[in-house]
Amino acid sequence: MTVLLETDRLVLRRFTESDVDNLVRLDGDPEVMRFITGGRPTSRADVERDHLPAYLDHHERFEGFGFFAVEDGTGGFLGWVHFRGRPDDPPGQVELGYRLVRSAWGRGYATEASKALVDKGFAELGVQRVYAETMVVNTGSRRVMEKCGLERVRIFHQDWPDVIEGGEHGDVEYAITRARWEAQRSAGSG
Repeated sequence: MTVLLETDRLVLRRFTESDVDNLVRLDGDPEVMRFITGGRPTSRADVERDHLPAYLDHHERFEGFGFFAVEDGTGGFLGWVHFRGRPDDPPGQVELGYRLVRSAWGRGYATEASKALVDKGFAELGVQRVYAETMVVNTGSRRVMEKCGLERVRIFHQDWPDVIEGGEHGDVEYAITRARWEAQRSAGSG
């Protein structure tokens, strides 16, 4: 097991081939998938053929970036966080994302893992800007972004393959730059 980082309560590690069942359970929960596919689960075949291989490949190509399994102190699988550049992102910009099992919601795990990645990105990985996107109506995800220091940049509309309740309100982008992160850290230490 390759650990990326540890927080007070969590371990963020690279995915392995043995995570198939964890991902199938995570993406099989309609509530977890509500703001992603409208509640439609991801099939085991898609996890095995597409999702997990992409996560593993990203680790090989981009050291320190990608999708990371999130575990509690006992090794229990809680979900994942990702910290990666999209193909159309400029150098130094990365997207933050997270998906946790329902039993982990409301416990601060997404915020704890995301803050750790943001800090590592700016402090060690040369990141210049971190952004995250979600549906406007996904208030839980938006709260995580705000707690991580990201600020709302824009509301936008895009086409999605699935019709999702609330989609008519659009999506929202939050972001933080290196300069803003440094200012927040300075203000917090004074």
